[in-house]
Amino acid sequence: MLYKRILGFLKPHAPVVAAVVVVTFVFAALDAAVYVLLIPFMQALFVSGSTPMTASNNGIQRLLDATIYRWVDLSGDPLVAVGRIIVIMMVLLAVKNVFFFARAYLVARAEQGVNRDLRNRVYDHLVELDLAFFGRVRMGQIVSRLTTEVEQMRTLVTSELSKMLSAFFEFGTAVVGMLIISWQLTLTAFVVIPGAMVIWGPFLKRLRRGDRRVLHLGGEVNAHIQETLSGIRLVKAASAEDRERGRFHGLNAEYFSTFLRTEKLRALAAPMTEMMAAVGTVALLWLGARQVVHGDISGAQFVGFLGLSIKLFAPVKNVAKFPATAQPGLVAAERVFEFLDAPVEIRDRPDARPFPGLRREISFEDVTFAYHPGDPVLEHVSFTAPKGAVTALVGPSGAGKSTLVDLLGRFFEATGGRIAIDGVDIRDIRIDELRGRLGIVSQETVLFHDTVRANIAYGRPDATEEEIVRAAKAANAHEFVMHMPKGYDTVVGERGTELSGGQRQRIAIARAILRDPPILIFDEATSALDTESERLVQAAIERLLEGRTVFVIAHRLSTVQRADQILVVSGGRIVERGDHAALLAGDGLYRRLYELQFEDRPEPASS
Repeated sequence: MLYKRILGFLKPHAPVVAAVVVVTFVFAALDAAVYVLLIPFMQALFVSGSTPMTASNNGIQRLLDATIYRWVDLSGDPLVAVGRIIVIMMVLLAVKNVFFFARAYLVARAEQGVNRDLRNRVYDHLVELDLAFFGRVRMGQIVSRLTTEVEQMRTLVTSELSKMLSAFFEFGTAVVGMLIISWQLTLTAFVVIPGAMVIWGPFLKRLRRGDRRVLHLGGEVNAHIQETLSGIRLVKAASAEDRERGRFHGLNAEYFSTFLRTEKLRALAAPMTEMMAAVGTVALLWLGARQVVHGDISGAQFVGFLGLSIKLFAPVKNVAKFPATAQPGLVAAERVFEFLDAPVEIRDRPDARPFPGLRREISFEDVTFAYHPGDPVLEHVSFTAPKGAVTALVGPSGAGKSTLVDLLGRFFEATGGRIAIDGVDIRDIRIDELRGRLGIVSQETVLFHDTVRANIAYGRPDATEEEIVRAAKAANAHEFVMHMPKGYDTVVGERGTELSGGQRQRIAIARAILRDPPILIFDEATSALDTESERLVQAAIERLLEGRTVFVIAHRLSTVQRADQILVVSGGRIVERGDHAALLAGDGLYRRLYELQFEDRPEPASS
């Protein structure tokens, strides 16, 4: 089943593969013909001046009489005969190399086509997978599968199979020529094949385990590099360079030792099959010498047979080593298919409808959710967010605030209850339509390594320059953008590293303004900013709130005091609800959180 699935990636390239088959066959036939020409070459040297050999009027001699000897006269000048044979050899070699070039080009074309298709398939599936998948799998492992494993699988599908195809045709043409010369010698040559094919059997399971471990460790090395570089500021701030070096060196050493153990097994293939070939060659020399002495074949034919047998042993060795050399590609294919088989849990229902529009309210009705069965993060949450109202979610870290708004965008699926827009279950709305009506500004602003213009227009790539500038002005971003080296064409760097935190947030707000979504989510959008940046971002947010239904998650209670309703979330439940004044007048969690934030505020200096 695994092999069938792997070979399925060749189907879109069937014409190229067919051309490879034809070209490879012609190449193998011409290659064998060059070795057959050793027979008339030797006869021209040692039999010239007499008639062609008649002591053994076998199949190969009759074939030569019908072809080569029509142009090469062995009864005349031996140098003329040798010269003509050399000309034939050169022509065959030239034509053979044309086909060699064609095969190499066609194989490369198929390789890169498969490589492109593999990466596209894996990437397309990855971006469809739910957020829960990315919470379970380390990013380095994902990158490893998309690069290293795909490359190894591509090598198996094209390069290794191309070698097997070449070996098959080389083997077939060599066997045909050998059978024509002597079927007895051919049977002797086959003694080596069973041993060469089965000798690697006991090693295959160990190789499969070793290759899987090597690929896993390669992914862990990638993951560690990515995590360290993305958190390099923390590493340096904590003076943890030695600790991270130690962890990396340990991973690298384990990868090194595992790789060497696996390669040691694989390296046994060549010498063991070489010894099998040597045994077969010795047997051929002994039996061939007896046949020459008894006059069954000529010495020239025996030389030609030995040349063809060399062509026989080479593909046999390749086939014998294939189970070992194919193991990395097979293991890589298994790991790639693990990703391709990862289910997309959140899909459109067959009768999903377009976004119906928000006219009245968004309601959470007895919503329950758990990342892991039996460990609920939210339990029986119910509330209504009226159209145009600002709903604030506050509470301690880990209470489930961000999870609530993630459920609204169907980044995760509620395990109980439902979320409805004007009474329509969001699971009945097409996902792209639903998310297209959401604008999200989070604490960790996501910017791509692209221009300011491209980042603002990410949600609306068709936006005009005027619309982009208008959105930037509304987000208090236009002024600092115009002071950048290339204005809106300035590249912001990886994850926006060329910008300050406040600038990144204002770019994100400009992006949300440009999309003009009816529903907005602010997830700790100002928690990491200094006072001046917070003031500018808050002013931009105020413009963005107008006429929209808004959810605000905040630890700084100063940012939610004007919310129409405040929901206090703790332990996955709503424990309080009301406006700022009502909650502050009570004696609940909101008041305690408020006092904790403001009790240490210094008194104003007396005049």
